[in-house]
Amino acid sequence: MSGDMSALEREIEETRERLAGTIDELLYRSHPKTIVSREVASMKAHFVDPATGQPRTDNILKVVGSVVGVVVLLGVIRKIVRD
Repeated sequence: MSGDMSALEREIEETRERLAGTIDELLYRSHPKTIVSREVASMKAHFVDPATGQPRTDNILKVVGSVVGVVVLLGVIRKIVRD
């Protein structure tokens, strides 16, 4: 009987430790600074190759082209509205 109780206590303690580790991991992942650093790393990886450190010109040109296109579109709409 005492062997069963000690095994049960050990199992409860192991479960408690796993749960504490899981909660700590969730707290770390949901911390605002962690989220910001993860998103910054994601954006950097989109524009710079993490392996070589070289800029990804294809992605950079897509963004620049989109910005230029939006600016031109807004200019055309503004000109139409003014006339």
